[in-house]
Amino acid sequence: MGLLNVLLVVIGVLVPQFFFGEVDSISGKYLMGKLDYGHDSRFIMIDSKYASQKGFFMRKEAYQAFIKMEEAALKDGVVLKIISAVRGFDEQKTIWNAKWSGERLVEGKNLSKTVPDPYQRALMILKFSSMPGSSRHHWGTDIDLNSLENSYFLTGKGKNIYNWLKTNASQYGFSNPYCEKGDLRQTGYEEEKWHWSFIPLSVKLLSVFKEKVKYQDFIHFKGCEEAEKVGIIENYVFGLNPDCK
Repeated sequence: MGLLNVLLVVIGVLVPQFFFGEVDSISGKYLMGKLDYGHDSRFIMIDSKYASQKGFFMRKEAYQAFIKMEEAALKDGVVLKIISAVRGFDEQKTIWNAKWSGERLVEGKNLSKTVPDPYQRALMILKFSSMPGSSRHHWGTDIDLNSLENSYFLTGKGKNIYNWLKTNASQYGFSNPYCEKGDLRQTGYEEEKWHWSFIPLSVKLLSVFKEKVKYQDFIHFKGCEEAEKVGIIENYVFGLNPDCK
């Protein structure tokens, strides 16, 4: 039995059957984050008690699964806090453009001055930030938990959180798409211990991404001409932990 089927057996009714028919109607705009999440019935605002701030959205099915996971973690003395969830195209564009132009430093550097070559600059940003239109955060299935620093999860409370997630998250349908690079994952973003994805939905969305999204769709942001050169689809969108495919 494949991973997706195992997860469906474990989480049961959390993923309604209509979702699988819905996949056929998923648009490129959805996959690229060009939605009004607040007026889309598939999404729900996260209760502030689960999040670091108000206004975050998730897919309803992913949110229901997260609540069950959060409750189980809390019983084990582990507090899970969502610090980022849905990010639409425009929000991702703001982050990307700021890094591209040097308004936002990357590893303490103004890339517009230190990395003039656009291909190399794109690769630098892509260590930890997605190009607009390519982020899993567009889908409503992915969340960042507790900290955006890998070092946080190496000691103390952070290590306990990460160890709990590695042991238990799959029981609720979640997996870490950007695990440590190695034999299992050779391309894509650097490791993100904080990033967790609701696989029963995200694996279906991933399966239609290559069909619905093309390189000519990556437009209207700084350095968009580099999308195909860096292989944003094959190397980054699909540069995943095998459990997430």
